Amino acid sequence: MAMSREKRKLDHIRLALSSPPGGGSDFDDLQFVHRSLPETNLEDCCLNTQIGGLALSSPVFINAMTGGAAAAKEINQRLAEAARETGVALAVGSQRAALINPELVDTYRIVRKVNPHGIIIANLGAGASVDDAQRAIEMVEANLLQLHLNVPQELVMPEGDRHFKGMLAAIQAVVERVSTPVIVKEVGFGMCRETYTQLKGIGVSIVDVGGRGGTNFVTIENRRRGKGEYEYLTDWGQSTAVSLLEAKGLTGVDLISSGGIRHPLDMAKSLALGAKAVGVAGPILRILTQQGVQGVIEAIGSWHEQLRTIMTLVGTESVEGLTSVPLVVTGKTKQWCEARGIDIRGLAHGR
Repeated sequence: MAMSREKRKLDHIRLALSSPPGGGSDFDDLQFVHRSLPETNLEDCCLNTQIGGLALSSPVFINAMTGGAAAAKEINQRLAEAARETGVALAVGSQRAALINPELVDTYRIVRKVNPHGIIIANLGAGASVDDAQRAIEMVEANLLQLHLNVPQELVMPEGDRHFKGMLAAIQAVVERVSTPVIVKEVGFGMCRETYTQLKGIGVSIVDVGGRGGTNFVTIENRRRGKGEYEYLTDWGQSTAVSLLEAKGLTGVDLISSGGIRHPLDMAKSLALGAKAVGVAGPILRILTQQGVQGVIEAIGSWHEQLRTIMTLVGTESVEGLTSVPLVVTGKTKQWCEARGIDIRGLAHGR
């Protein structure tokens, strides 16, 4: 059982790296309004933000991507080095395997050893017990805990779960009893207002929308099956841009944008739609594989500079200020918003 789980995790890494990055994106349906007189200075632009009351020096963080295999230890160690040098937060992959097989604990614990003062985010599936959730937090001395939702992946995965009743109650128990704030994260299929309402109703105050557009686990599980039976589910779910728009008017919940973030303009648009932070996984794993730790450090540094450049262009010196910048929604994303009754006229006027 342990070996089959470890092999599956290695398959996920291999298939994620071999999957080509997505082409178009719903972020392309969003456009900032150019300001000829922005009245800003680039050096005055500040990237500080916070999630669940936890201060972050950057809205960019390295999102969960791997875990549960001995070979993942080196990847996690190198990601932790990059996070330490750039000051960004780091989420580990699902720690379920280490709770089952103690020999794998160090493949996760390495991130805290390498980055003793950084922001570390633990990770388990949303059906986890309170005891397991607290053990995962303590394993990496985490500042936050991610509980991930991945129903489509589980259903397509040959050995995946088929039972999802009671998950909301399980999440509520964890939120109420563990020692850190909890992030509920979708894994590539996006969120909708109905899900936000469910989560807010049980006390969840941080949500990572995990939209369609990045690493596609339906595609990965299809490739593992070798039959392509579920190819028609490749485009299942809401994109990241749509998921953020679905949260318009939502209060009391800190949003994190992730899923198909291609460049700093997508990051800036995410922040303009109300996200407090932006998680990046697949692109960082590719950079790490091709250019090493230094490549990841340089990429994140460049993203920070580009984010400040965009903030200067639109006339705001803070991440929070981006939410007041006019953003015009067009194309099929506009059609979605009109069908769902989402007010995009206010967005076009910076409110």
